[in-house]
Amino acid sequence: MRGLRLGRVFGIPVQLNWTFLLILPIFAWIIGSDIDRLADLINTVLGGNLAVETLTAGITPWLLGIAAAIGLFGGVLLHEFGHSLVAMRYDVEIESITLWLLGGVASFKQIPEAWQQEFNIAIAGPLVSVVVGGLSYLAFLVVPGGLDPVRFVLGYLAVMNVGLALFNMLPGFPMDGGRVLRALLARNRPHARATQLASEVGKTFAFALGLLGLFAFSPLLILLAFFIYIAASGEAQQSTLKAAFEGVTVGDIMTPGEELLVVDPETTITDLLNRMLTERHTGYPVVDSRGELIGMVTLDHARSVKDVERDAYTVDDVMERDITAIAPTADAFTALQAMQEHGVGRLPVVDESETLIGIVSKTDLMTAFNIIQSRGGSATLIGDQTSGEMPSLR
Repeated sequence: MRGLRLGRVFGIPVQLNWTFLLILPIFAWIIGSDIDRLADLINTVLGGNLAVETLTAGITPWLLGIAAAIGLFGGVLLHEFGHSLVAMRYDVEIESITLWLLGGVASFKQIPEAWQQEFNIAIAGPLVSVVVGGLSYLAFLVVPGGLDPVRFVLGYLAVMNVGLALFNMLPGFPMDGGRVLRALLARNRPHARATQLASEVGKTFAFALGLLGLFAFSPLLILLAFFIYIAASGEAQQSTLKAAFEGVTVGDIMTPGEELLVVDPETTITDLLNRMLTERHTGYPVVDSRGELIGMVTLDHARSVKDVERDAYTVDDVMERDITAIAPTADAFTALQAMQEHGVGRLPVVDESETLIGIVSKTDLMTAFNIIQSRGGSATLIGDQTSGEMPSLR
C-alpha cells in the first residue's frame, strides 16, 4: 500500500495513504458532533465527572474532535509498531507501516510460519493498544478536574484503544484475532491447512459484519467486511500456492535456454515486429554475442517507435535494461512473488555468470500448479518426474 512517506522510525518506513487524509477530518467531525454522548459514555465507563456544558461551548467540540481523532490514529500507529517490533525480533523484514482509511497496516515481507512467532507478532498489537488505553486512563485520573477538555481526550483514548484491542481480537482473519487463531490451529496442522480454516472463519465473520453494516446503515462496516473477505481469500490462495510449490525450483519448470526465442540488440524494430507476427510472441530476452542477458524487449517498446523510423531504430535503442532476473535454484513461489512485486508476467533465468539459461512465466507457474493439484497437491520434486516435459504455454 503506497502513500506519502513521513520518515523512518526504528528503521521502519512510516507513510500516509491518501485515504487517511480523507478519513481523519471525517472522524474529527463525527467526534466533535457527538461530544455530549461520548462524554456520558466516558463518565459511565471510567467513573468520571466531565461537565458536558464546558465541552460543548463554542468551537470546543471541533477542537476536541481534531485532538481525539489525531490521538486515536496515534494509538493505531503504536499498535502497528507493536506488531512490527516483535516481528523484527524474528528477523522479519518490515516493508512499511501505513495509515489509511480503515486504520493502520504493517506490511511484512513474509509472515513466519512457526506458530509461536506468528502468535507473538499478532498478539503484540492488541497488547500495545491495551497499554496505551491503560496509560490514558491513568492520565485521565491524574489530570485535575478543571481541565475537562484534556480529560475528555484522555478518556476517549482510554476507551477507544481498549475497544480497538478487543475488536482486533475478533476472529476475522487476517485481523489480529484471525492470525492468533491461525497460529493456534497451526500447532497441530500444516500451515496451509491452518490458513484455510482461519480464512473460512474470517470470511464468515466478514459476511456477518457486512450484514451488520447493512442493518446499521454503516458504509464503513460494509467496507471493512469487504476488505476482510478479500484479504482472507487472498491469503488462503497464497498459502495454497506456497504449499503446492514446496520443493519445486525455477529450474524445474522454466523453459530452458535451448528452446528460447531471443533477439540480438542490433535487430531493427521492423524485423522485430515481423518476428513477433510470425512467431506469435510479444516479448523477447535480448542477449549479446556472449550469450549474456542485457535486456528485455516487448511489443510496447516496438510501438513506441514511429512507423517511418522503425528501420532506423534497433532493439538496443528501445529495450528495457533494468530487468529483474532469477536464479534457477530459487523456489517457484519466490518467482511468483517477484512477478507480482514488479508487475511482470515472466522472469529471465540466469546463472552465476549472468548467462541466460531459461525463462519462467506466470503461465509456466500456473501450469505447474494445476499439475501438482491434479497429482494430489504434493510437489515431490517435479524435476524428478516431469523435467523437460512440463508444458509451457507462452
